[in-house]
Amino acid sequence: MNPNTYDYNLCKFNALNRTLLSSFMLLKTIISEIERFAPLAYQESYDNCGLLTGHKEQEITSALLCLDCTEAVVEEAIRKKCNLIIAHHPIIFGGLKKLNGSNYVERTVIKAIQSNIAIYACHTNLDNVKLGVNKKIADKLGLIHQQILSPKKSLLKKLVTFVPASHLEKVREALFNSGAGNIGNYDSCSFVLEGTGSFRGNESSNPFVGEKGKLSLEKESRLELIFEAVHQSQIISALLQHHPYEEVAYDIYQLENTYQHIGSGMVGELKQAMPEKEFLEHLKSVFKLKIIKHTPFLNKSIKKVALCGGSGSFLLKNVINSKSDIYISSDFKYHEFFDAENQILIADIGHYETEQFTPEIFYEIISNKFPTFASYLTETNTNPVNYF
Repeated sequence: MNPNTYDYNLCKFNALNRTLLSSFMLLKTIISEIERFAPLAYQESYDNCGLLTGHKEQEITSALLCLDCTEAVVEEAIRKKCNLIIAHHPIIFGGLKKLNGSNYVERTVIKAIQSNIAIYACHTNLDNVKLGVNKKIADKLGLIHQQILSPKKSLLKKLVTFVPASHLEKVREALFNSGAGNIGNYDSCSFVLEGTGSFRGNESSNPFVGEKGKLSLEKESRLELIFEAVHQSQIISALLQHHPYEEVAYDIYQLENTYQHIGSGMVGELKQAMPEKEFLEHLKSVFKLKIIKHTPFLNKSIKKVALCGGSGSFLLKNVINSKSDIYISSDFKYHEFFDAENQILIADIGHYETEQFTPEIFYEIISNKFPTFASYLTETNTNPVNYF
C-alpha cells in the first residue's frame, strides 16, 4: 500500500471514531492551538491568515481540513456536517468590495456564511515555522539534518531587567515559563550580573526596600534573556506580576540575529545519495506526480536537497549558496530556469503538488491536543491545474 494512502485512511478512520465521542468546542479554542503552532505574527505582510468567516465564540462540532477552500469543499463540509473549514490558502486574499456571487471567491464565502461554516486560513505563517509545510515535505522525502533554508531576522528581542537578589529566582522562573530564555535547542537561558542600583521614591511612592524621600543603594542582579518578539506581551506581563518593585525598570532591545526556527524553505540530506534520474522517480512516487519540469541533468548524485512548498523561485540564490544538489519547488517562470547556471538541478513539481500534504499538519495539531474532536482530511481535489 502507498504510505500516503495509508496516512489518509488512518486519519479518516480516527476521525470517524472521534465523531462518536465528540460534542463541540469553541472555535477560539481550536484557533488558539493552531496559532500556538504557527503564530499569525509570522505570516508575510501580503498575506491574509486567520479567521475569514465566523466568530470565535462559535460552537464547532467538526472540522474539514484542506489546502484550498472552494465551493466544492464547502459542499463537502455541508455533507459531512462540518461547521469549520481550516485551509492553507486564504479564500479571501485581496479586499472584497461586493458579495453578489460574481466569482468563485464570492460564491464560496456566501455559501459558507449561509451554511454557518467558519473558514480559517493558516498560510505563510505555517510556511515559515520550522515544523510546518516544508518539514512535512522533507519528512515525506525522508530527509535528515533538516534546517531552515533562509532564516528570518529581527524576530528576536532581549529583555534586561534589574531584580533584588531575594526575588531573582522567582522572577527568572516566571519569565522562563512565559516563553523567555529559549535559544534553539536550549531553554532556560539567561545571564546575570551583580551590581548596585540607586533610587529615591517621592511622597506618593511605596518602596519595596528603603524609605520614601531617601536615596537607596541596593544590591541588584541584572537579568538578561532572549525571547521571540511574538511573546513580548505575555513576558512583560509575567515580569510585572512577579517583580517585587512598585516601578519595574526594564529595557527591551531589538536583535538582528537570524532566527533558525523561522524562515523560508528547508535544506536536508538523503540518508543515501541517489542518481538524478532515480531521485526524480522517487519524487514522482512520493508526490504522485504525472510530470516534473526540470533543468538539464548535471550528471552527479543527489545528496543535499533544498525545497520550498508553493512558489519558491525567490529562494534560488539561497539554494545555490547552500551547495544543495537539487531544489524542489514550483511556479518557476521560463527565464528563471536559466538562473540555475548549471550549478543546481531545479525540479518544478507544481504548487498544489508541493503542498498537498499540508492538511495533515492541521490534523496532527488538532488530534494531538483534542483527541476526541472530529476532523477530516478533505476528499476534494482542489488542484486547478490539469495535465493532458
